[in-house]
Amino acid sequence: MAITAADVMKLRKMTSAGMMDCKKALEEAEGDFDKAVGIIREKGKMVAAKRADRETSEGAVKARINGNKVILVCLGCETDFVSRNSDFQDLANAIADVAIANCPADLEGLMACKMADGYTVQEAVEAQTGKTGEKHVLASYTLIEAPFVAEYVHVLNGKLGAIVGFNKEVPAELAKGIVMQVASMNPVAISPAECSQAVIDEELKVATEKTKEELVQKAVNAALDKAGINPAHVDSEDHIESNTAKGWLTPEQAEQAREIIKTVSAEKAASLPEQMIKNIANGRLQKFFKEQTLMEQEYQMGDGKQSVKDAIAAVDKEAKVVAFKRFSLND
Repeated sequence: MAITAADVMKLRKMTSAGMMDCKKALEEAEGDFDKAVGIIREKGKMVAAKRADRETSEGAVKARINGNKVILVCLGCETDFVSRNSDFQDLANAIADVAIANCPADLEGLMACKMADGYTVQEAVEAQTGKTGEKHVLASYTLIEAPFVAEYVHVLNGKLGAIVGFNKEVPAELAKGIVMQVASMNPVAISPAECSQAVIDEELKVATEKTKEELVQKAVNAALDKAGINPAHVDSEDHIESNTAKGWLTPEQAEQAREIIKTVSAEKAASLPEQMIKNIANGRLQKFFKEQTLMEQEYQMGDGKQSVKDAIAAVDKEAKVVAFKRFSLND
């Protein structure tokens, strides 16, 4: 049967696929619209499979609030050109609407939710992949349920967003400031007490090793200075060789520096004061907490002298953050 322009336009409205794809699908389906829709869906799956290993570093982050629930979702794609397309943005918004309407427990649950046209979110994403020929993926989905919630999506690029849950209602200005703090400062936990033991152990390990290295280096530098050798000229083997070639070090000084570095490093490493190292490492851990946990961070919307914890207490001493989530395509 002959496929008319009206038939093609009808299928295009049903699937949002390209005109040529719609015409080919109708021809293959011999004018059967249900079969044609299935053909277009299958094409999307095939394209998705072929591009499965592609990186999706662009996309759109969306947030929605419904009562005491807030969701954050990201639809990813390969290029900024596609992410700015109205069809892509419409799909991202539609998925966000479905997410807040259903509030599934996880990403897998969201992929199985039905869209307005009766197809699942997964099928809609595959169809968009088939339409553009570019990989699309539901990159992230998170849900927070709390007595009071707030959301923020960066208005300029739409690739960064955050959601926060509070134990009680707080002023809108404070809620906005806190959720923007999460987006901009990317804390690892609400407070030091809520940092995972794995994070604490890793930070202490790094702080301890750094402290040991600094104490050893300090002893080496002192010995080099005493020998009349500039520590900056011998801080690596490459520097020793290049500075010797430039005449800044004599061959004798180069060998003397190597011997000092080897001997003093070994001697100092064997006699490091354990308690001092623990104290310094713990101080570095406290600095980590101050910089990386939400409550201890400097409040970015304040005067520069106030922590987030103090900013909240200044408004309501009983209020506190009970949960937060953040997602960025640029991380």
